[in-house]
Amino acid sequence: LRAALRDGSARCRQRDFAAAAARFSTALELCSKGFALEDPLKSSPDDISRLASWIESKLVICYLELGQPGLALHHSHRSIIQNPSHFCNHLRQAACFRSLHRSSEAARSAMVAHCLYVLAEGAVPDTSDLLQLYWQAMTQEALSEETSFSVLYTPFEREDKADRIKEANKTFAEKHPDYVQHIFTDPHGIHLLPEKAESHPGQQYLLTLGFRNKEIGKTVEKFVTQKLPVFPGQKTTFSRSTEEEAETFWQNTGKRIMAALAFIGSSKIKDERGPCARAIEQFHHASLLSHLQRGEEQAQVMAQAMAELATVPYLQRISQEDDKLLQSLMADAMDILAGGTGERVWTKIQKV
Repeated sequence: LRAALRDGSARCRQRDFAAAAARFSTALELCSKGFALEDPLKSSPDDISRLASWIESKLVICYLELGQPGLALHHSHRSIIQNPSHFCNHLRQAACFRSLHRSSEAARSAMVAHCLYVLAEGAVPDTSDLLQLYWQAMTQEALSEETSFSVLYTPFEREDKADRIKEANKTFAEKHPDYVQHIFTDPHGIHLLPEKAESHPGQQYLLTLGFRNKEIGKTVEKFVTQKLPVFPGQKTTFSRSTEEEAETFWQNTGKRIMAALAFIGSSKIKDERGPCARAIEQFHHASLLSHLQRGEEQAQVMAQAMAELATVPYLQRISQEDDKLLQSLMADAMDILAGGTGERVWTKIQKV
């Protein structure tokens, strides 16, 4: 194991990333067999997880350098699952998303990286500022690429939320007349923006979205305003449709809905619907991909959901009930990735 790690690191320094990836893959295989120290009997589960995460992070770097961001993203999810509290793992995930032109998800990963850094009492202001700049750049990039919706952030204190939402919707219509087919303000989350602590310490925002397409806007609103994220029309969309019709739905509608949901998640750490809400959205996304017979993409989204679930306890306190749901969903995700077909908590949520 040590030889493989030394050789992999040396190959990285020589910028021979293909050879480095091969050596790190060998090291990862050894680690998966219980080796984290020379004596496997002395290797604790924590030792193995930390080392596996480190090796995965090296594979992320190798595959990014090799121009294979899809593979890099796969390993970034795995590095987070093994060690979700380390902010660098999330920053590498952001780099993968950016390479894949998935800017909203890159913004979320950067936001999570910053929050974890601050929660770990990150004492270097320059590092915090750089993380926020990256988060800000990804948010701006996501908006610049988006044509189906626009957004407005409204500072929010402790005033009446219902009144503030009405004001926000009205202001949005005045500022963005091209996106008024459907307007709504996210009622279930307080949003954060990347700002230096000395300028707006702890400032929270309401997020208002407006859409060019009324049906897409309505669908997104239903998805984010229900207690549990439920994809409206999902059953009817796929139960009687041909594969061609399902593909048309995905290209014309599904992708836009998921893009809006990803953007909403890019500034929301805490969701009032529950700590697992974001992961449940990803389960729905994976279910759509399953209907489209896109197994590889489905597996990627399920791994992303697992990384999301693994990180939740490090971002907020969770109740015993929420922890039970989290563990059940994590088990469901592992079962889905393994090709299992048994009864799951996720199956019950789908039937809501």
